[in-house]
Amino acid sequence: MKNATRSILVAGVSGLFLLVGVAVVPASAAPEAGVRRLSVREYRDRMKAGWIGQIAGVAWGAPTEFKWKDAIIPEESVPKWTPDMINNAFEQDDIYVEMTFLRTLEQYGLDAPIRQAGIDFANSRYPLWCANLAGRRNLREGIAPPDSGHPQFNKCPNDIDYQIEADYSGLIAPGLPNTAIALGEKFGRLMNYGDGIYGGQFVGGMYAEAFFETDRFKVIDAGLKCIPAGSQYAEMVRDMLTWYRQNPTDWQKTWQLAQKKYREDPEYQKASNGGIDVKINGAYILMGMLYGEGDPDKTIVISMRSGQDSDCNPSNAAGVLFATMGFSQLPERFTKELNHEKEFLYTAYNVPRLMDVCEKLARQAVVKAGGRIEKDAAGEEVFVIPVEAPKPSALELSWAPGPIANSRFTEQEMAKITQLSPSRAFVKFAPGWTLRDCGQQMDIGLHEEARGRKNVYMTHPPERDQPCILSRKLEVPAGKKTALHLVVGHHPKGDWLLIVKANGRELLKKPVGKQTASDGWLSVDVDLSSLAGQTVELELLNQPTDWTFECGYWAEIAIVSE
Repeated sequence: MKNATRSILVAGVSGLFLLVGVAVVPASAAPEAGVRRLSVREYRDRMKAGWIGQIAGVAWGAPTEFKWKDAIIPEESVPKWTPDMINNAFEQDDIYVEMTFLRTLEQYGLDAPIRQAGIDFANSRYPLWCANLAGRRNLREGIAPPDSGHPQFNKCPNDIDYQIEADYSGLIAPGLPNTAIALGEKFGRLMNYGDGIYGGQFVGGMYAEAFFETDRFKVIDAGLKCIPAGSQYAEMVRDMLTWYRQNPTDWQKTWQLAQKKYREDPEYQKASNGGIDVKINGAYILMGMLYGEGDPDKTIVISMRSGQDSDCNPSNAAGVLFATMGFSQLPERFTKELNHEKEFLYTAYNVPRLMDVCEKLARQAVVKAGGRIEKDAAGEEVFVIPVEAPKPSALELSWAPGPIANSRFTEQEMAKITQLSPSRAFVKFAPGWTLRDCGQQMDIGLHEEARGRKNVYMTHPPERDQPCILSRKLEVPAGKKTALHLVVGHHPKGDWLLIVKANGRELLKKPVGKQTASDGWLSVDVDLSSLAGQTVELELLNQPTDWTFECGYWAEIAIVSE
């Protein structure tokens, strides 16, 4: 077609993508209404800067994470930044979790089904917490998205998780807020609901605008337009802007106002998980962006000093700010020591490969949104991006959720989930035994290794006064000496009480902790010979003590008869 402007992307065997059919536009061409232009070179510069901002924020704030809750971090407790710290983020979950989403998009494209996203997240092997952990457990149990993040199945719907991980969604969607919103509907629903999703869409919307805007107020406004105006999260954003204008030189006054409303007012704690709530941590992102006044160090430090999740929040704030600046304009102290070849933990990406996959997906996003890729008179590739009005998701309230979708994985889909759920793993670990009243705290389930032992199952009590119980019916052989053999352990920072019962009668009560367990492990044999010839119900209790790291470690559970 003569004068064609349609771009066709063709995959090469090396994984790189070639652009054919690219229109060449003279330098004197009149500006085109309804589009914005961004050279691919500048896109990569700003996109890389966004990743460096994330990395710098989390690396700088990591030593302070959750050490100051509902309190401002004293200035003298802020770590000193040194250029080598930039490489401390390669093993940070605040960075590598979102790369799981990138990998799904890389393999299946921007139209990857939400169920495939759920399968890939279910198969992730890194430790998780909060909404991420609850969502992944649901997925491994067969609860498919969007139900995996629904409050009926997930008690942490308003947690910070997707907000932490949403940076990727804007970094691959330059000037395309609806792409960032749609990605939130796909990946945010794996673990979050309502405000928990909106926080991520807000962050993604800010990144999308950061490719074209340096004014922090316009960037924030662009993010705000991506979420439902009636949500508490949107209310928080508006409050932060108002409080900033009222106290433009006193960020600690604004911190106090945010604390009073979004931490102390029960109306804004509904469906909240305390300091993990997305709204208060989102306020701390904005604290850095507003009062940082465009200065990288000031932005990170103020967001960090606000406390709570004080590495994730400066990571989001710095990521957006750095994207407005571009990598070529960043201070050398954030770039000169960066290891470009080291891979991020649990991923296939180092920095160059990360840049390439983001560019690949951005190309897809631009074309999918109705844009195109041209060459200018100098032969440089340029994204021609349609200007679009954001279309926020529907308003949902985590404390008054809508109906579930009754979404379950099929048998064929479950066969693709190679990482077992805690309940499925327990059947494999201890055939004949059942598990009940097991809490969701910590990383329960089967672990390949823990404290030097292989194949360890971890449990946790559901409440401080209620045990997790392992049980089974047992016919104790007559005429033989029978014993229950256990090897149990404890978390390095905690202890618990092992109680063994038969038909409700206590046979053993023993602490499992540093004083009783050599090298973290305790071997116990409980004589069952007095029960010979009887059918009994054995119960093994993971009984909490002081509610500090009460995880029970089970390495061996065996019935031995001679």
